[in-house]
Formats: sequence, structure tokens, C-alpha cells
Amino acid sequence: MGVKDDLRERYAGLSPALQQIAKYVLDHPNEVVTHSMRTVGTRSGATPATLVRFAQTLGFAGWPQLKEAVAADLGLAPEAYGERARTLVGRASDQTLVGEMFKVHRLNLESTERMSAPSLQRACELLEKAGTVHAAGFRACFPVAFSFVYIYRLFRASVQLIDGQGGSLEMQQRAMVKGDALMVASFAPYSREALQVAQAAKASGCKVLALTDSAASPLSLLADETLLFAIRSPSFFPSIAAALALTEALLELLASRAGKPVVKRIHQAEAQLFETGAYLQPPPLRGG
Repeated sequence: MGVKDDLRERYAGLSPALQQIAKYVLDHPNEVVTHSMRTVGTRSGATPATLVRFAQTLGFAGWPQLKEAVAADLGLAPEAYGERARTLVGRASDQTLVGEMFKVHRLNLESTERMSAPSLQRACELLEKAGTVHAAGFRACFPVAFSFVYIYRLFRASVQLIDGQGGSLEMQQRAMVKGDALMVASFAPYSREALQVAQAAKASGCKVLALTDSAASPLSLLADETLLFAIRSPSFFPSIAAALALTEALLELLASRAGKPVVKRIHQAEAQLFETGAYLQPPPLRGG
């Protein structure tokens, strides 16, 4: 039985104070997952101690455990990596193992195209209107954010990577101001830093573009626009292949929509990369 069904059965027997919290959890499960206990307490009119007592009344050790159960109700609880890895043991000589991976990649790409192609133009509009575009992705999604910034900077100067190096995440968040936009990527289990940056962006008045795996993900629930990507994999770890492909499609559209001026900027950026030695010059042709 899920948390919502359990609450409906128990509701009549709860005290008025706990009924108040129960009503909030039933009406706003997304906020229970995405917001802190302090925020939920403020919005539901309950103290932190009452929230803990509410969770324990339902049989949980505390609020974090209740929050995890609500996330599971929303379909956000991932299968453990260790259990997934168990299915791979002893299959190294299986000739179908690698083929399975590429087959799933192809299916992920098709699924991602179906889910996100209709939203790509709106995502472009959101980014184009921004004074500065910030991009964030942590752990497995760092390559998604880095690739986005690296390529976008070839034809737009006002693009910044938020990576938190050297403990600088809070400092980098302060650079986001009203009129900017944030592209943030994460999939279940969702990165704490990704959610933190998204919340900071909203608080600063920025528009948020989420690249994520579910419309019910904490990032999508905060976002102004969402692009979904599939993460299925026969391996123990979710795949980001479709996320990278989605990013490339987004950049392709942004370049196309930018028109002729983008050609000059890309030519200039590429020439500078060769002039500075960042790119190796091709060897001279031999012969006449």
C-alpha cells in the first residue's frame, strides 16, 4: 500500500493537527518531495516536531523516510545499482551482451525524440530570451552540462557553467539574476546539487529548463520548460546517451535559429582554437 492510500485509510483516526499535515501531503505530494521539511512545515502550518511525529505515526523512522516513500509513490524510486549489477555477473562471454546495450540506446533515442521533439522550439525560445544562460549537471550529468556549454560558447558568449569546483557552488549561484536562464540536467536518483541550483535559479527570478527523466522529477516540477530523455540500460548504471543526443539537438536548433551571424562567430571561434594551439593544425599535404 502506498503512502496516499495509507493516509486515506488512517485520516479519520488522526488528530486535527495531523489531519492538517495529511491533507497537505495528499494535495501536494510533489512539494513534499522537492522542498525541505522547514518549507513543508511553513506551508502546512506545522512545526518540524509535528512533522516528525506525523511520519512516525505512519510507521516511518522520521521525515526523510516518509519523503522517500512519497517519492516512491510518484515513481521516483530507482532500482539499486548493486542489484542491477548482479544480473551482469558471468555474462562477459555472452555474445548478446554488447548488442543489448546498443539496442537499448537506439530505443532510448527513439523514445527521447517522441517525448521531447515537440518541446525543443519552446526550450530554444527560453534560452534565447535570457541575458545569460547558466548550465549545471553533476556526477553522471556533468558531461551533459559541460558539452552544452562547450558547444554553445562557440556561437554565444553569455553562457556559463555551474560546476561547484572548489566549493564554489554558492558563489556561482549568486551570478544568476532575473532575466537569466538555467539549463539543469539530472535523473533519478536526483542530484542534491542540481535541485539546489534549480531552486536558487527560481529564487533569483531565472527561467529554468530541465533536462530530466520524468515529468514528475523534482527538476521538472520547478522548471518553466522540460526536455525528457530516456535512461534505460541493460547495465547497472542508467544511460546518458540520449541526454547527450538531446543536448546536441537543442544546440543544432539554437544555431539554426540564430541565422547568418552565427556562421561568422563559429568561424572566429574555430580559427582562434587553431591559432592558440588548442586544436592541432592538420599536417601539410605531401607532393605537388
